[in-house]
Amino acid sequence: MSIKTPSKISVQGVCLEFQILQCESITKPLQTLVFLHEGLGSIAMWRDWPTRLCQQLGCAGLVYSRQGYGQSDAVARVRGPSGQTGGGRHGRLRPDYMHHEALEVLPALLTALSIERPMLLGHSDGGTIALIHASQHPVSGCIVMAPHVMVEPISLKAITAAREAYENGSLRQRLTPFHADVDCAFWQWNDVWLSDGFRTFDIRPELQGITAPLLAIQGENDPYGTMAQIDDIALAVPRAQRFKLPDCGHSPHRDQPEAVAQAVQKFVCNL
Repeated sequence: MSIKTPSKISVQGVCLEFQILQCESITKPLQTLVFLHEGLGSIAMWRDWPTRLCQQLGCAGLVYSRQGYGQSDAVARVRGPSGQTGGGRHGRLRPDYMHHEALEVLPALLTALSIERPMLLGHSDGGTIALIHASQHPVSGCIVMAPHVMVEPISLKAITAAREAYENGSLRQRLTPFHADVDCAFWQWNDVWLSDGFRTFDIRPELQGITAPLLAIQGENDPYGTMAQIDDIALAVPRAQRFKLPDCGHSPHRDQPEAVAQAVQKFVCNL
């Protein structure tokens, strides 16, 4: 497997960290597998799972860190009426930040890297971004793990608990090695999810635009979402398959890596 050192690319004036994974033993070329990370993720947070999965599938991969995460540019700091940084602790995302990523940033990044009809693999927020993108852009397939198609009370409870763990527990310390600006990474995600403007977030009507094959994976012990998330996907997307994992939380690729890899491989082979 040829793994290029993470590089930077300017997309719509924002410098994004990205990494190309190239399988040297490809015998039957597949579309590039694009990895879309969770709300607190980055290239480094995936660890070696994308590399191992691409090796198993015999395909190329693209991994990148969204703005405000990993080594990508931070989101602009909030400014008060006087033009001074208001509080100065973090940047802020818009309530439609996942639509912005899916419909503006991701298409521009794929064009810049000459990637057409990718296969998307998204986790959590990244899964939602994958669904939104697939609803309006051609993809060869879509794999989502613990996606959010609407806001549930269980999600808000878990995100409120994450805030407590970040302010008074060890979460900030655990996240610090993975982000150049860990406060930006955490607060931009936490603040927007707990904002009044995000309570009505619901992409279920948009799912009907997805025509590509889709695999939706959900852990039975996910504190951030119930099975309703992938059940509603299956209701809206004719070619959707569900994979429900016991003894699995919010990160299927970390809790059940082999089971997820096998499910993905079966899904890809059947395309």
